[in-house]
Amino acid sequence: MKLSVDMTVLLFGVTRDIVGTGSLKIPATAAKGLKTVEDLKTHLKKVYPGLKDLSSLAVAVNQSYAGDHDPIQNTDEIALIPPVSGG
Repeated sequence: MKLSVDMTVLLFGVTRDIVGTGSLKIPATAAKGLKTVEDLKTHLKKVYPGLKDLSSLAVAVNQSYAGDHDPIQNTDEIALIPPVSGG
């Protein structure tokens, strides 16, 4: 029997401010349809419309930057990386 695992997404900087927490749990039933980084970003922008206003939104999967077409799994360590500004 396969256990269903919720997907965890870590949030930093302005993404944390927009969502209101440092990490999200996406229920396994909802995460089942999220096969790629792009799927995840689309889902999160629907749930948290403020994310659409960001100039960029990078995603790291298992501590490596991932492209929109890279696959994701519920057991991956996923983090949203907001745009970085310097001074």
